[in-house]
Amino acid sequence: MPEARRSHLVAVLALATIALVWAGGFPATKYSLQAGLSVGALLSIRFAIGTACLGLLLLIFKVPLRRREVLDGLLLGLVLTATFWLQTDGLRFTSTSKSGFITGLYVIFTPMVALLAGDRLRPSHALGAVVALTGLTLLVREPGVAWGGWNRGDSETLAAAVLCGFHIVMTAHFSRRSSGWVLAFTQVAVTGVISLAITLALPAPYGFQSAGPALTQGGVWVALVFMGLLATTLAFYVQSTYQSRLGATECAVIFSMEPVWTVGLAVSGWVPGIREHLSATQALGGVLILSATLVAELGPRLARRRGTPEPEEVIG
Repeated sequence: MPEARRSHLVAVLALATIALVWAGGFPATKYSLQAGLSVGALLSIRFAIGTACLGLLLLIFKVPLRRREVLDGLLLGLVLTATFWLQTDGLRFTSTSKSGFITGLYVIFTPMVALLAGDRLRPSHALGAVVALTGLTLLVREPGVAWGGWNRGDSETLAAAVLCGFHIVMTAHFSRRSSGWVLAFTQVAVTGVISLAITLALPAPYGFQSAGPALTQGGVWVALVFMGLLATTLAFYVQSTYQSRLGATECAVIFSMEPVWTVGLAVSGWVPGIREHLSATQALGGVLILSATLVAELGPRLARRRGTPEPEEVIG
């Protein structure tokens, strides 16, 4: 296998794995909120763990902090902060499954943002995004319920999905000129610092005042460590490093597997207190999302075999 194809395959597998890890973050977050942890306390502790771990790794590997790379990470951190506050607060009002599904709409917002940034899209990636959007629509809709079951949490999560699109495109650009370590550390640190400042300023029960009882529960710390080490430290390093080998829209379609993993965890009952049900229509939506990933990945190969190579997606 040529080196370029091997590098591309490694990047695809790495980001697909991160989609699974991030999927676990939805039930972990829901569990922590149900245990009584406030949104601010949860995000402050999660990103404090992530900042400490990434900072330690930067010291161990003696990674230099260059001004341009830090500025790139700062911009990513501002978008990331808004994204996580909207998504996490939304989980107070919506189900784990719906949160994962609506967040997955970034698969269609990402190519829109990429077009604004001047990128050219492969037809297979655009088709994959459309198929994924169709699947997400089937997953989210609740027939017979007012507004299709839409609520405040869904609206906050939708706004977070739009910001996810910006974050993916920005990461695609920045990761080509900045160290993945620096991008990961800086954006996680920025999110942690801002979250801490906001939480300290919030009155009870939205700040740290009511966090005590929740933090005495072992299950909450398991969830926090999972989110801090895997869904933050590992995930953002992998995204910041390997996304540079792929186009923004291709990454978005790979990440669209995240809501499928999320609903799998939500209906499995593996997370205490989280047991949701999936209808046949929602299951069909999940199948479409997986199909979208295959369309995006296999489309270029099939086109080349037919002698009609697709145009490359150009970033930056």
